[in-house]
Amino acid sequence: MPALFAPTVAQTQAFLTTQTPLPFSYPGVGSTRQATAPVGFNHDFNIIELGQGEAVWAAAKTAIRQWRMFPAGWTNIHPVNTPICAGEVVAMTVRSLGIWWLNSCRIVYVLDNDRQFGFAYGTLPGHVERGEELFLVERLDDDRVIYSIRAFSQPRHWLARLGYPVARAFQRRFVRDSKAAMLQAVKL
Repeated sequence: MPALFAPTVAQTQAFLTTQTPLPFSYPGVGSTRQATAPVGFNHDFNIIELGQGEAVWAAAKTAIRQWRMFPAGWTNIHPVNTPICAGEVVAMTVRSLGIWWLNSCRIVYVLDNDRQFGFAYGTLPGHVERGEELFLVERLDDDRVIYSIRAFSQPRHWLARLGYPVARAFQRRFVRDSKAAMLQAVKL
Protein backbone atom coordinates (compact mmCIF):
# COMPACT_ATOMS: atom_id res chain seq x y z
CA MET A 1 0.00 0.00 0.00
CA PRO A 2 2.03 3.02 -1.20
CA ALA A 3 1.33 6.54 0.09
CA LEU A 4 2.94 9.98 0.01
CA PHE A 5 2.58 10.43 3.78
CA ALA A 6 3.41 8.16 6.69
CA PRO A 7 0.37 6.14 7.77
CA THR A 8 -1.20 7.15 11.06
CA VAL A 9 -1.52 4.68 13.92
CA ALA A 10 -5.26 4.46 13.18
CA GLN A 11 -4.63 3.75 9.49
CA THR A 12 -2.02 1.14 10.35
CA GLN A 13 -4.33 -0.55 12.85
CA ALA A 14 -7.20 -0.58 10.32
CA PHE A 15 -4.84 -2.10 7.75
CA LEU A 16 -3.82 -4.82 10.22
CA THR A 17 -7.47 -5.57 10.99
CA THR A 18 -8.14 -6.28 7.30
CA GLN A 19 -4.92 -8.28 6.82
CA THR A 20 -4.98 -10.49 9.93
CA PRO A 21 -7.55 -13.05 8.68
CA LEU A 22 -5.96 -13.37 5.23
CA PRO A 23 -3.77 -16.31 4.14
CA PHE A 24 -0.08 -16.07 3.28
CA SER A 25 0.52 -14.66 -0.21
CA TYR A 26 3.16 -17.17 -1.38
CA PRO A 27 3.73 -20.91 -1.78
CA GLY A 28 6.16 -22.87 0.36
CA VAL A 29 5.23 -21.43 3.75
CA GLY A 30 7.99 -22.43 6.20
CA SER A 31 10.59 -23.12 3.50
CA THR A 32 13.20 -20.88 5.16
CA ARG A 33 13.49 -23.57 7.87
CA GLN A 34 14.96 -25.95 5.28
CA ALA A 35 16.89 -23.19 3.45
CA THR A 36 14.84 -23.73 0.31
CA ALA A 37 12.81 -21.40 -1.87
CA PRO A 38 9.91 -21.95 -4.24
CA VAL A 39 10.72 -21.90 -7.95
CA GLY A 40 10.82 -18.38 -9.38
CA PHE A 41 11.74 -16.65 -6.11
CA ASN A 42 15.00 -14.88 -5.27
CA HIS A 43 16.82 -16.66 -2.47
CA ASP A 44 19.08 -14.56 -0.23
CA PHE A 45 21.30 -15.54 2.68
CA ASN A 46 23.32 -13.04 4.69
CA ILE A 47 25.34 -13.50 7.86
CA ILE A 48 27.46 -11.45 10.24
CA GLU A 49 29.40 -12.25 13.39
CA LEU A 50 28.16 -10.19 16.34
CA GLY A 51 30.79 -11.13 18.90
CA GLN A 52 31.43 -13.83 21.43
CA GLY A 53 30.17 -14.94 24.83
CA GLU A 54 27.09 -15.03 27.02
CA ALA A 55 26.55 -11.25 27.16
CA VAL A 56 26.53 -10.93 23.34
CA TRP A 57 24.19 -13.95 23.07
CA ALA A 58 21.75 -12.47 25.60
CA ALA A 59 21.85 -9.02 23.94
CA ALA A 60 21.28 -10.54 20.48
CA LYS A 61 18.21 -12.48 21.66
CA THR A 62 16.83 -9.36 23.34
CA ALA A 63 17.33 -7.36 20.14
CA ILE A 64 15.33 -9.92 18.14
CA ARG A 65 12.55 -9.96 20.78
CA GLN A 66 12.37 -6.16 20.53
CA TRP A 67 12.40 -6.11 16.69
CA ARG A 68 15.59 -4.02 16.79
CA MET A 69 16.95 -5.66 13.64
CA PHE A 70 14.67 -3.33 11.66
CA PRO A 71 16.71 -0.28 10.68
CA ALA A 72 15.50 2.85 12.46
CA GLY A 73 14.75 5.87 10.35
CA TRP A 74 13.30 4.19 7.31
CA THR A 75 11.56 1.05 8.63
CA ASN A 76 9.36 0.28 11.59
CA ILE A 77 7.12 -2.41 13.01
CA HIS A 78 3.59 -1.95 14.38
CA PRO A 79 2.70 -2.81 17.02
CA VAL A 80 6.23 -2.23 18.26
CA ASN A 81 5.82 -4.62 21.21
CA THR A 82 4.48 -7.57 19.20
CA PRO A 83 5.59 -10.78 20.91
CA ILE A 84 7.67 -13.25 18.95
CA CYS A 85 5.02 -15.98 18.62
CA ALA A 86 3.80 -17.97 15.63
CA GLY A 87 0.64 -16.42 14.20
CA GLU A 88 1.31 -12.83 15.30
CA VAL A 89 0.65 -10.26 12.55
CA VAL A 90 2.60 -7.03 12.14
CA ALA A 91 2.61 -4.06 9.82
CA MET A 92 6.05 -3.18 8.52
CA THR A 93 6.37 0.35 7.21
CA VAL A 94 9.15 1.30 4.81
CA ARG A 95 10.00 4.70 3.37
CA SER A 96 11.77 4.55 0.02
CA LEU A 97 12.19 7.16 -2.67
CA GLY A 98 9.79 9.47 -0.82
CA ILE A 99 7.00 6.89 -0.78
CA TRP A 100 5.67 5.14 2.31
CA TRP A 101 4.85 1.45 1.94
CA LEU A 102 2.63 -0.28 4.47
CA ASN A 103 3.19 -4.05 4.41
CA SER A 104 1.68 -6.96 6.32
CA CYS A 105 3.43 -10.08 7.63
CA ARG A 106 2.63 -13.01 9.92
CA ILE A 107 5.13 -14.95 12.03
CA VAL A 108 5.36 -18.44 10.52
CA TYR A 109 7.52 -20.18 13.13
CA VAL A 110 9.87 -19.45 16.03
CA LEU A 111 13.22 -21.09 16.83
CA ASP A 112 14.11 -20.92 20.52
CA ASN A 113 16.67 -23.30 21.99
CA ASP A 114 20.12 -23.27 23.64
CA ARG A 115 21.86 -22.41 20.35
CA GLN A 116 19.28 -20.52 18.24
CA PHE A 117 16.76 -17.77 18.66
CA GLY A 118 14.73 -16.16 15.95
CA PHE A 119 11.68 -16.33 13.77
CA ALA A 120 10.47 -16.35 10.20
CA TYR A 121 7.66 -14.17 9.00
CA GLY A 122 5.79 -14.40 5.75
CA THR A 123 3.99 -11.89 3.61
CA LEU A 124 0.24 -11.41 3.52
CA PRO A 125 -1.66 -10.02 0.52
CA GLY A 126 -1.08 -6.41 1.67
CA HIS A 127 2.70 -6.64 1.22
CA VAL A 128 4.56 -5.18 -1.78
CA GLU A 129 6.56 -8.43 -2.06
CA ARG A 130 5.71 -12.11 -1.73
CA GLY A 131 7.90 -14.37 0.37
CA GLU A 132 9.38 -15.27 3.72
CA GLU A 133 12.25 -14.00 5.85
CA LEU A 134 14.07 -15.65 8.75
CA PHE A 135 15.85 -13.51 11.36
CA LEU A 136 18.13 -15.74 13.44
CA VAL A 137 20.87 -15.43 16.04
CA GLU A 138 22.97 -18.49 16.76
CA ARG A 139 25.56 -19.36 19.37
CA LEU A 140 28.22 -21.55 17.80
CA ASP A 141 30.31 -24.25 19.52
CA ASP A 142 33.27 -21.86 19.80
CA ASP A 143 30.98 -19.35 21.63
CA ARG A 144 30.79 -16.93 18.67
CA VAL A 145 27.37 -15.37 18.08
CA ILE A 146 26.17 -14.84 14.52
CA TYR A 147 23.15 -13.11 13.03
CA SER A 148 21.70 -14.32 9.78
CA ILE A 149 18.88 -13.34 7.47
CA ARG A 150 17.54 -15.95 5.08
CA ALA A 151 14.82 -14.90 2.66
CA PHE A 152 13.04 -15.75 -0.51
CA SER A 153 10.97 -13.18 -2.34
CA GLN A 154 9.53 -11.89 -5.55
CA PRO A 155 7.72 -8.63 -6.31
CA ARG A 156 3.93 -8.69 -5.88
CA HIS A 157 2.85 -5.06 -6.37
CA TRP A 158 3.04 -3.74 -9.93
CA LEU A 159 5.34 -0.89 -8.85
CA ALA A 160 7.77 -3.38 -7.33
CA ARG A 161 7.71 -5.42 -10.53
CA LEU A 162 8.19 -2.31 -12.66
CA GLY A 163 11.04 -1.07 -10.45
CA TYR A 164 12.53 -4.51 -9.81
CA PRO A 165 16.20 -3.38 -9.74
CA VAL A 166 15.30 -0.62 -7.25
CA ALA A 167 13.33 -3.05 -5.10
CA ARG A 168 16.29 -5.44 -4.99
CA ALA A 169 18.60 -2.54 -4.09
CA PHE A 170 16.34 -1.70 -1.14
CA GLN A 171 16.39 -5.34 -0.05
CA ARG A 172 20.20 -5.20 -0.04
CA ARG A 173 20.08 -1.92 1.90
CA PHE A 174 17.74 -3.51 4.44
CA VAL A 175 20.19 -6.39 4.98
CA ARG A 176 23.17 -4.03 5.36
CA ASP A 177 21.31 -1.75 7.79
CA SER A 178 19.81 -4.69 9.70
CA LYS A 179 23.26 -6.18 10.29
CA ALA A 180 24.48 -2.77 11.48
CA ALA A 181 21.47 -2.45 13.81
CA MET A 182 22.23 -5.83 15.34
CA LEU A 183 25.90 -4.96 15.81
CA GLN A 184 24.80 -1.79 17.59
CA ALA A 185 22.32 -3.72 19.73
CA VAL A 186 24.99 -6.06 21.12
CA LYS A 187 27.62 -3.42 21.90
CA LEU A 188 28.53 -3.91 25.53
